[in-house]
Amino acid sequence: MFYNAAPHLFDKAQRLRENMTSAERLLWEELKENRLKYRFKPQHPLDIFIADFYCHALKLVIEVDGSVHYKQASYDEGRSEELKHNGIKVIRFTNEEVSQSISAVIEKIKEAIQELELSRR
Repeated sequence: MFYNAAPHLFDKAQRLRENMTSAERLLWEELKENRLKYRFKPQHPLDIFIADFYCHALKLVIEVDGSVHYKQASYDEGRSEELKHNGIKVIRFTNEEVSQSISAVIEKIKEAIQELELSRR
């Protein structure tokens, strides 16, 4: 689901998929092919945003934040709130967390998945 994403976002999302950061590529290796039981899509348009990774079945967004996000924390918070308003949960990791401790990141994602599964029963 794209939540009324504007057509130009699809082109931008394609470019972002082709130019993922090393941390995004590392996490994508763990998420692709339903490795966590659910299908995630990289660089997925949602309304006026592009989520780094999105799982429609869970309504879960995973964001991998680089150094630019330290300067735009309030924007990111507002973006997360807007997605939450649409029933989408957002979890965030830094590039460093993904690059230095991918196993811990995957465990946190699994915990979020379990939480969402339980809340939907």
